[in-house]
Amino acid sequence: MIRQLLVVLVAAYAWAKMEVEIEGEHGWAKNLPTWRLDHPILNWLMNGRPLTGYHFWAFTFVFFIFHLPILWTGVWSWQMECRIMGSVSLFWVVEDFIWFIVNPHYGLDRHKNGHIWWHKSWFWGFPTDHWGMLLMSVVLIAVSFR
Repeated sequence: MIRQLLVVLVAAYAWAKMEVEIEGEHGWAKNLPTWRLDHPILNWLMNGRPLTGYHFWAFTFVFFIFHLPILWTGVWSWQMECRIMGSVSLFWVVEDFIWFIVNPHYGLDRHKNGHIWWHKSWFWGFPTDHWGMLLMSVVLIAVSFR
């Protein structure tokens, strides 16, 4: 489990660094030449953010990469799927937080409500969707070790 956590943390750090290089100070692909879908159902699913082409393909790529062991071996189980999906969820929470730490335009002092337009609701110092995703990660990973 420690090895899994380290792999997720290193991957999240690398992705966050890459994303800072791409987005700079303009998070959630604000100034990127990509499509945006702003629809009430998507807004609910995305916690008030539009779905962008950039994020659609980023989510798809990470989902695919985390599933490579299953695709390579051809061996699938509910246990492995729970571990993978828990890890994917954890990856995005950690990656988003690291993005603020390593982004010279933000840092921890600006990681709060009112400084980040794409995180609209906060609870205990973190975006509310992070709490839900973190809980989902813990439950799925715990189930995968039963």
